[in-house]
Amino acid sequence: MRRILLFILPILIIVTIAFIGFGIFQVRSEETRLFDELMRKAKAVAESMELSVKHALENNNISDARWLVEKFQKRERSQGCVIYNRDGNVVAITGRFSEWKDRNRPYIKDVIASKNARGAIEQFKDYSVYSYVLPITNEDGNIVGLEEVLYDTSYVFTQLAELWKRLSTVLVILVVFIILISLLVQRQIFTAPVEQLTEWFKRFQKGEIDTRHPIKEKGGLGKLASEVEQAALSIRVARRAVSEEATVRIQKEDLWTDSKLKDVVRSKLGENALFIVSNREPYMHVINDISGQAECVRPASGVVTAIDPIMRACGGTWIAHGGANADKKFVNSKNKLGVPPGNDSYILKRVWLTKEEEDGYYYGFSNEGLWPLCHITYTRPIFRESDWQTYKKVNQKFADNILEELPNKNPFIFIQDYHFTLLPQMIKAKRPDATIALFWHIPWPNPEVFSTCPYQAEILDGMLGCDLIGFHVQYHCNNFIDTVNRLLECRIDMEKFSIIRSNIETLVRSFPISVDIGINSRVDRNEKEEIDNIRKECELDGKIVALGVDRIDYTKGLAERMIAIDRFLEKYPAYKGKLVFVQLGAPSRTHIKRYHDLTGELDELAERINWKHKNEEWKPIVYLQRHFSPEEIKPFYRIADICIVSSLHDGMNLVAKEYVAAKNDLNGSLILSRFTGAAREFTDAIQINPYSIEEFADGIKLAVEMPLSEKKRRMENMRKIITDNNIYKWAGNIITDLTTIKKA
Repeated sequence: MRRILLFILPILIIVTIAFIGFGIFQVRSEETRLFDELMRKAKAVAESMELSVKHALENNNISDARWLVEKFQKRERSQGCVIYNRDGNVVAITGRFSEWKDRNRPYIKDVIASKNARGAIEQFKDYSVYSYVLPITNEDGNIVGLEEVLYDTSYVFTQLAELWKRLSTVLVILVVFIILISLLVQRQIFTAPVEQLTEWFKRFQKGEIDTRHPIKEKGGLGKLASEVEQAALSIRVARRAVSEEATVRIQKEDLWTDSKLKDVVRSKLGENALFIVSNREPYMHVINDISGQAECVRPASGVVTAIDPIMRACGGTWIAHGGANADKKFVNSKNKLGVPPGNDSYILKRVWLTKEEEDGYYYGFSNEGLWPLCHITYTRPIFRESDWQTYKKVNQKFADNILEELPNKNPFIFIQDYHFTLLPQMIKAKRPDATIALFWHIPWPNPEVFSTCPYQAEILDGMLGCDLIGFHVQYHCNNFIDTVNRLLECRIDMEKFSIIRSNIETLVRSFPISVDIGINSRVDRNEKEEIDNIRKECELDGKIVALGVDRIDYTKGLAERMIAIDRFLEKYPAYKGKLVFVQLGAPSRTHIKRYHDLTGELDELAERINWKHKNEEWKPIVYLQRHFSPEEIKPFYRIADICIVSSLHDGMNLVAKEYVAAKNDLNGSLILSRFTGAAREFTDAIQINPYSIEEFADGIKLAVEMPLSEKKRRMENMRKIITDNNIYKWAGNIITDLTTIKKA
């Protein structure tokens, strides 16, 4: 017993001292975190009410002000809210906290004088509260009043007491655990060699240890130990094989959902914030030309379609260009708002650009330079020095906006597309601890094509500020690796498929993007009514319906699609009056001449084909030009017997996947260009070369005449692909790869 105490007591003393020190550190850290959380919450609440309070003060609307402060009666842990006029006099105060107005508040005058927000702990009665005062200013910067939110801090001390209680419990358990382990070790010192061998056998075959058996004897016991060692090794190998097979089965059966993605984000990112950066914002506020009222709409964008469900699931901040004509009316003083409207799931921060900046950065360098450079559609890229300088300026503006939002430790930044090639390096220069991924949604050209860009080195250097660069397909990854290897001094690690430049490693991976099949699973009553309205308005009853859904862009093969419809009706006139092709075309980049010319070309082409084939009761092409929201497009997918995706060159093309996701009745055919990334997954689609009009027309005939059983077989196979590899799995794979990157 004495020897046991001599062995255990020093360990217990060391562990106890270390644990108490750790406990003090943990409690202080938790206290700091809770107060920081309280301060951020108070600030966020105050900023969210800023516009409403300003409106009430400017209009001297006392009833609105009282209504606003009384809302605090229901808020968790809030004590109240006070609204002051420009002189610091109370206008409205939460009823349960009315005695607050009777105490001396010298800081109110300080806030009015400095026009700066102020947050601090204040003593009230026998407890303390946190007070956050936000000055409300008009457009001229003059004070119109103040808003003060008050939060109870007692729960902080309650949680700290609970933390000490939990730590004490853990310490007791740890002490008991150490005593038990020590007793076990002490017992083992006097245990027979057979018992040692038994323990070794048990641990070795489980894979817990790799050492040889402890028996040194050469006699009969040694021979037994050698035989046991062989048996243990065989069992260990068999156990590991079974375990790996089980893991594979689980991975195959476990579908990715928004809940699973949320769990992955929480486990992988922890307290680290997630930031998405894109040019296109997920929600725009525009003035309706007819009603004159502001409306919130979803833009036509594959990036938005893909990323919005991820942000809804995970939360975070999305930073984007606020380019719509009513965007500024709906943000707070920090240019932020909660989205989606009415169901705030994440924060949208809008970055403002001047007309000159938008022309040079977006319409100029991005879409007259990089876009045609990366798409093989034989449209010549245009590079202007003025556009390049503006592109750099806007990338720096986004970098500044991002940097002011980043938390103190290890943020995760997910940049979208070719608009921000310089952004990763700009962020890394100021925040080397940030983990940055860039996803390139369009194709990447071969080195010969990319080398025609006069700013090639700066673009590649900027992109290599990323920890991870993703493309839709492996072919584009290969092109990027070849381009960097050809044009920059660097080292390529083909085993890891990474690029090392200036001792910084950038991983290059393919992540085929997808959609959320769940949002298209059910047809509700409103959608059925919309389907009936569409059939009636477009005269589709009794017709075979072919559908195209695209931005009006020269890479989408829209002209080739209409010409193929024309040729189909020429070759197979029996389908005149039976097939209608509906094209939904969202106007895009109309400031650029090539796009402007394309719009006129498509109008003329649709009119000519209709004139050629139509009769009094039927016309072959219904061409609808406007922005369609995802909710408006979905009924067209349900109606369509055929969806035509004829891109001349595309990174992935989500329209193909959206159509498949919407066809839960399996009654539909997909005609898909071989030059899309989706063609590598959808081998059951009718794949065509959009440049071959004869092949295209025959593909339409195949889709029209395909037996229903064959349609369902193909559609079922394609739906299984996007069910297994949906948008949540895409995001989960990227986040998993990001979090495995080890910082130097």
